[in-house]
Formats: sequence, structure tokens, C-alpha cells
Amino acid sequence: MELKKDLTTALKGFAMGAANVIPGVSGGTIALLTGIFTRIIDSLNSIMEVSTWKMLFKGDFKGFWKKIDGEFLVALAVGVLVSIFSLAKLMKYVLEYHPVQTWAFFFGMIAASAVFMLIDVKGWKLKDAVWAVLGIVLGVVICTLSPTSTTDDLWFIFVCGAIAICTMILPGISGSFILLLLGKYEYIMTAISELNWPVLIVFAIGCAIGILAFSKFLHWLLGKYERETMLVLVGFVIGSLIKVWPWNDAEAMKAGNILTGDAPTEMHITAAIIWAVAGVILVWLLEFLGNKKKTPQTPTE
Repeated sequence: MELKKDLTTALKGFAMGAANVIPGVSGGTIALLTGIFTRIIDSLNSIMEVSTWKMLFKGDFKGFWKKIDGEFLVALAVGVLVSIFSLAKLMKYVLEYHPVQTWAFFFGMIAASAVFMLIDVKGWKLKDAVWAVLGIVLGVVICTLSPTSTTDDLWFIFVCGAIAICTMILPGISGSFILLLLGKYEYIMTAISELNWPVLIVFAIGCAIGILAFSKFLHWLLGKYERETMLVLVGFVIGSLIKVWPWNDAEAMKAGNILTGDAPTEMHITAAIIWAVAGVILVWLLEFLGNKKKTPQTPTE
């Protein structure tokens, strides 16, 4: 086992985990920026191949481990889990004591992500606009119809895990953002923070089954209809912005800032603007680093 490589992979996993905790930053985007996106997809596809499991059943554990890129997956998973468990308490805290500022930060990141996704689409045609508008309508409809509170039954937690994990590996859309739409973001963050094992185990099982069941479909979809898929996704993200409007939650707005003793009617407009701009800057920096990474280096003579 090469410790240096594993530590590097774990650090990349930590970055992915941090991204998946924050609505608006995609774990798939971080995977792209760190150069491990294709490796993750290939590894997941290998797990779903019958020939891979034949190796295991025949006792060829070494061949099985190598084919699924097991060492890479374990190191990545460790980094992701450490990140999620260490940041969950922070998310719970800021959502409880600084709701308007936190949602403003998320709003800025999600809006900026949508803009950069639009910029990445080259050679716009009429049908491209149709796909994007379809995504916007879909996002608005889902956010409008989705209840502010959903059931805490374990079957729904399982479904949330299965759906959210699939988007966590898609560049441009955040798995935690999907949890927001499903009304379970704060609930899952609290479960992680308080180590609510029944909820966490069911959610993890949903994630595992979801990613294995849809990995090949996602691979096929992005391979065959990447442009259409990304256009619908960017439209969906734009339409879903109404869900993270900082003053969307009247109760949160009335709560004020408990720590600083602000009046209950304080809307924190200035602070919200500052945090929204901070969210935009964060996404811009990620995009800048990504473009810099893609730029071919001029060979030295």
C-alpha cells in the first residue's frame, strides 16, 4: 500500500465530502478538478460487472480488489466520511443560529454554479434552449410542489439516500441540494451530527444501492446525451433557486440572530449580500482552478 498516494486520494475525498455537505458545490465537480472523476465512474462500473464478482467467488480476491480499484475506493471513502462527519456539526450550527446568512451563501454558490454551467455550453441552438427551459420549469414545479416538511419514516430516508448519491457524482449539481428539495437536508445533517445510527445506516444503504443501481445508467446517459442532460440540469438548478432564497423561510427570518441578540424582525440584508457574494467568489475560484488545470502546459525546451 502506497501511503502517499492513499493520503492524496483521501484528501481529494475530503474535498468531495465537504462539497457534498454544502448545497451548491458539486462533489462531481471536485472530482473533475482533482482528476479522479473518470476513475470513480470506472471503478463503480467494474463493481457492477458480473465478471468482477466471478473473480471473488472463485477466490481470486487479489484480482477482484484490483479490478474494482479497491485501495483507491477505500482511501476515497475514508476522506469523504471524515469530511462529512466533521462538517455536519458546523452546518447544523450555522443553520440554527445564522439561517439567513447561510441560505444567502448557498444561494450565491448555486446561482454562480448555474452561470458557469451555462457558460460551458458552446454553440447554443434552439433545441438547447428548449432543454434548458424544460429544466427550469421542472425545477420550479418540483420546488413549488415539494412540501417544506416530509416524513421522517425510514423508507423515505432510504429513498433520499438513493436519489441524492446519484447526483453527488454528477458535475454541476450537488447531492445535498437534492436533499434540500426533498426536505431532508437539515434532518440528515442533524442525524450525522448526533450520530443517529438507525437513520444513518438506512441512508447509507440507500446510497449504496442507489449508486450501484444507477452508475451504469448515469455512465450511459452522459455518454449518449451529455449535452441534453447537462442543459436540463442547469435549467433545473436555475429553477430551483426559489428553494434557497434566504428569506423563503418566514420563521427563520423572524428568529433573528440568537447569539448577537438581533431583533426578531432583523432581515440581515447586508450580511446576506456579503455571504451571497462570498458564495459566488468560492465557486469562481473553483472554476478558475478547474480551467487552469485544463489548460495544457507549454513544454519547456
